[in-house]
Amino acid sequence: LIYQDAANPKSEFSGIRFSIDSNGNELAYVADASNHRVVRLSDRTSAGFKNATVFCQDSGMVQPNDIAIAPKSGRVFLSGMNYPATTKVGDGDLWTCDKTGKATKLGQFQRTNGIEVSQDEKTLYLSESINKNWDITSNIIYAFDLDSKAGKISNKRVFVDFGKLDKTAGADIDGMRFDTQGNLYVTRNGIGKVAKISSAGKLLAYIDVAGIVDVTNLEFGGKSGTDLYIGGTCKDNKKKGCVSVYKGKVVGRAFKDLQKH
Repeated sequence: LIYQDAANPKSEFSGIRFSIDSNGNELAYVADASNHRVVRLSDRTSAGFKNATVFCQDSGMVQPNDIAIAPKSGRVFLSGMNYPATTKVGDGDLWTCDKTGKATKLGQFQRTNGIEVSQDEKTLYLSESINKNWDITSNIIYAFDLDSKAGKISNKRVFVDFGKLDKTAGADIDGMRFDTQGNLYVTRNGIGKVAKISSAGKLLAYIDVAGIVDVTNLEFGGKSGTDLYIGGTCKDNKKKGCVSVYKGKVVGRAFKDLQKH
């Protein structure tokens, strides 16, 4: 247990990212979907984080569901979604919070979920999914030019369209993480796999995730930062969550950022 919000029992925590500030203090940013906010945890001990504060909050946020961090600027980027039978623009959104906690909406989309920032902090990646009468018809990752310091995006373009790439438009994109070679690892909720995508948007491989039927999120860790921890719904008991570990050879981008201190 790293944190429990006893004061807000209706909190619905989703994405989490770790960071270290300029003084070397360890922090965690947690998306609270039901309260439309991000909680920042600080003062970590062996028993967990001692303090929690609201980092940013806006009632206009759809959730948020997932988080990405740009360490150099201290900015946090947020995605969130509604899940209706048929989606429309506005069922997903993109927000940023600067290092003071000021929240700014960057755009509205259909269902948004996976979100990540490139290692040079010049590109933002965001997934968008589309439903029609409960059928999932599209899963796309967009890339945007990013001015991380100003918190502005431009030049929206398709990075990967899974419908065209390998005819898996019906498998949702969920969590996304970069390694230090610029490869993007994308969980595909519904097919039990993680896609490894090159910096040019090419499919390099699919990683089979043993024991998990709906993969949802992932992060690099372990002693060397090359172990990819993948979470989701247990295959043999869908009421439980499971974690699988893929032994890779490349260090995760976020893991490397945390080692600087």
